[in-house]
Amino acid sequence: MLFNSFEYLIFLPLVVIFYNLLRGRFKNIFLLLASLTFYSFWNVKYTFLMILSILITYLTGVFIENNRDSKARMKLAVFLCFFINLSILFIFKYFNFFMDLASKISGGNFNIALDLLLPVGISFYTFQALGYTIDVYRKDLEAEKSLIDYALFVSFFPQLVAGPIERSTHLLPQIKNPKKFSYDNLLRGLELFTYGMFLKLVLADRVAIFVNDAFANYQTHSKEFLLLGAFLFTLQIYCDFYSYSIMAKGSAKILGIDLMDNFKEPLLSKSITEFWRRWHISLSTWFKDYLYIPLGGNRKGTFRKCLNLLIVFLVSGLWHGAELSFVLWGLIHGVFNVIESILGINKNKKPNFLLDFFRRIVTLVIVVFAFIYFRAENIHQANTYILGILKNPSSHNLLGEITNSMFGLANLYPLGVGLLVLLVFDIIKYNKIDLSEKILRLFLPIRWIVYLAFLLGIIIYGIYGPEFSESAFIYFQF
Repeated sequence: MLFNSFEYLIFLPLVVIFYNLLRGRFKNIFLLLASLTFYSFWNVKYTFLMILSILITYLTGVFIENNRDSKARMKLAVFLCFFINLSILFIFKYFNFFMDLASKISGGNFNIALDLLLPVGISFYTFQALGYTIDVYRKDLEAEKSLIDYALFVSFFPQLVAGPIERSTHLLPQIKNPKKFSYDNLLRGLELFTYGMFLKLVLADRVAIFVNDAFANYQTHSKEFLLLGAFLFTLQIYCDFYSYSIMAKGSAKILGIDLMDNFKEPLLSKSITEFWRRWHISLSTWFKDYLYIPLGGNRKGTFRKCLNLLIVFLVSGLWHGAELSFVLWGLIHGVFNVIESILGINKNKKPNFLLDFFRRIVTLVIVVFAFIYFRAENIHQANTYILGILKNPSSHNLLGEITNSMFGLANLYPLGVGLLVLLVFDIIKYNKIDLSEKILRLFLPIRWIVYLAFLLGIIIYGIYGPEFSESAFIYFQF
C-alpha cells in the first residue's frame, strides 16, 4: 500500500479513528494488527518473514537481560541474532549478486540463482531490529518485556517500508505510552503529509518522466539533455525519498508519535561530509553508532579513521543495492569524506557568501555525478552515460529537444514552480526557522488559503490519472 494511493487515504483515517476510540492495551494491539495488514498488501508470505525477525530479536533481548552476569553468553546471543537476521537478508537480497560475481571471477563455476522476490523494506526493519539488540546489549535500555509493544516498534506502519530507521530509545517509549488525540498533532501531521504529497506527485513523479527518458535513450540525446537528466535525477531521488519520510512523519504525528527527521536540506550542503549529516540521517547515524565507532572511529589515528570511513561507505553502498554500481557510489562518497577529513574542510570557519556558494556548487556537482551510478543499471551504463555527457553532440535547441521528448513542454511550468517552492522552503528550514509553526500562527483564513493552495497544486499539477499508476517510492527497492 503506497502513501500516494487511494487505498492509503482510506486506510489512514480508519486507523486513526479506531486507534483513538480504543483504550489501554487495545490501542497497541490494534495498531500492530493494522501495521501487519499494511505490510501484507505487498506480500502476505513475507509478513511471516518479518514476524520471524521480530521474534528472534525480541527473544535475544530477553535472553541478554536475563544473562547480564555472563558476557560470553550475551555475546553469543548477539552473534546468533545477527547471523540469522543478516543471513535472511543475504539470501533474499545478496545471494544472486555474490553468486553472479563469483561466477564471473571463476569463469562460470558458480552459475547458481534463487528465484526470490526481494521483501519490501527488509533492509529497514532488519537494521531497526538489530539496532535494538545492540542497544539492549550496551544497556542503553532494558529489554522490552511486552512482545506486542516490541513487535509494533519494528513494524510500525508509517516508517516500516522505507524508514526512517528509528532507534529503540526514541520510538519504544512513545509506543509504550500512547498519547490521546490532539488537534495540534492532527494539523501538524496533515501539513507534513500534504507537503510530502506535493513533493511526490508534483515534483518527483514529474521529474521521473524526464529522467527515465534520459537514461533509456542516453545514446541519442544531446550532452545537455543528459546533463540535465543527471541533475534532475538528484532532484527526483531527493523529493521522492524526502516525501516518503515526511509523509511517514506526518502519519505518525497524527497518531501522536514523533519520528526523527531523515532529511535536513542536503542539497544546500557545503561539503560531502555535511551532505551525509543531512541526507538519510537515520541510516548515516546508524552506521556511525553501530559500525564506524565500533571499528574505532577516529580514536586510532588518521589512517584508521580514513579506513573506517571507507568501510562504512562501501557497506552503505552495498546496503542500497546488490550491484557494483551501488558499491562504487558508496566508494565515491567515502573517498570525498576521507579527502575532506584530511584537508580539514569542515572545520569551523567564518561565513563567506561567495566561498560558501562555490562550495555548495562543487558539492552538488559531486553528488549529481555520483548519483549517475546510483540510477544506472550497472557500472557500464553509468560510464557510458557520463561519456555521453562529455562526447554526445551538443543541442542547438535544448528547448525543442525537451518539447519533442517524453517530458514535453507542458511539464516545464509546474516543474519550475515546484522547484521554487522547494528551494524557498529548504532555505527557510536550513536557517532553522520552524515553517510549520509559522504557518500555524497565521491568521486562520490565510492559513487555510495556504493549505488550499497546496491541495489545488497537487490536484492540478500532480502526476496521476488513467495514464499513470501510483508510483512506488524509489527506496522501496532497498
